[in-house]
Amino acid sequence: MDGRRGARFRRAPVTAAVLGAALLVVGCSSGGGDGDGGDRKEGAGARITQQPKEADPFWVNPDGTAARQVAAYEKAGRRGDAEQIRKIAEQPTGEWIGPENPEQEARGFTEAADRAGRTALLVLYNIPHRDCGQYSRGGAADGDAYRAWIDAVARGIGDRPATVILEPDAVLHLVDGCTPEEFHEERYDLLEGAVTTLKSLKNTKVYLDAGNAGWGRPDQVVEPLKRAGVDPADGFAVNVSNFYSTPDSLAYGKQLSAEAGGKHFVIDTSRNGNGPYTDGDPDERWCNPPGRALGEPPTTRTADPLVDAYLWVKRPGESDGECKGGPKAGQWWASYALALARASR
Repeated sequence: MDGRRGARFRRAPVTAAVLGAALLVVGCSSGGGDGDGGDRKEGAGARITQQPKEADPFWVNPDGTAARQVAAYEKAGRRGDAEQIRKIAEQPTGEWIGPENPEQEARGFTEAADRAGRTALLVLYNIPHRDCGQYSRGGAADGDAYRAWIDAVARGIGDRPATVILEPDAVLHLVDGCTPEEFHEERYDLLEGAVTTLKSLKNTKVYLDAGNAGWGRPDQVVEPLKRAGVDPADGFAVNVSNFYSTPDSLAYGKQLSAEAGGKHFVIDTSRNGNGPYTDGDPDERWCNPPGRALGEPPTTRTADPLVDAYLWVKRPGESDGECKGGPKAGQWWASYALALARASR
């Protein structure tokens, strides 16, 4: 096990509840809005606000897990806790498309976002041999199954606006040796094909995952990114599901951009308010680290013209895996969510 493992990042596969949320949210959003900031939707009993469109065009799911937690705390009279979780519930977060009903989920999220005059933020995480057998292991059964899954996602998105974060870890695990050599060529082909399919859509932006500031040198990943299709993509994503500060992520992204022909990028700021965890086992510092905080809210008004957006790709409050007392990867962990919110500035 090499010393870089601690710099890897794990994220949650989508839970089965997401499909239900996708269908419910279409109904609860049907009243629409004026497309500007300040419009409210009734979701899960909690009044959830869309952010001002001019600074944050991404859709807030009014029936997401955090919104349901707000409603539960309010019902229990825990108003202070409800207001803390509202810090999460009222920010747009990535919707991780599951393996079973990709077309239905993608359609549900993008239709709801379109009705609200916003852009859906989708995360595609289903590459075969995913996560090298770790907490988020799984993925499509084979290449053909993955291509069919991508096609279904594309049908679900259609012409509606969407920003897609494509396959967290997939390129990095080719570079660091985690994914066996016999799967490399197929993975490059699948990623390139996914970019091509998604970029054929009228209003879809695609960002390939490209690691984080603690992973290694940008020059190690630039050629693999190109083989995976970053050139026709809109850019790449950094710090997905990780904790590196925005300045560190910006520096890493700018170095990589310079190597990749000036490609733009996005930064996951969901949990980087206090930077990375530096204590404990280096191989598991990425997994549910204590003392972290929410980072900058999602926005397209960033510190550098190369950075298209700060995004909350990882949904704050969902577990990284069964470590440090956490539930399975992807499951909501209310006490961890509260800690992130309370520590935020």
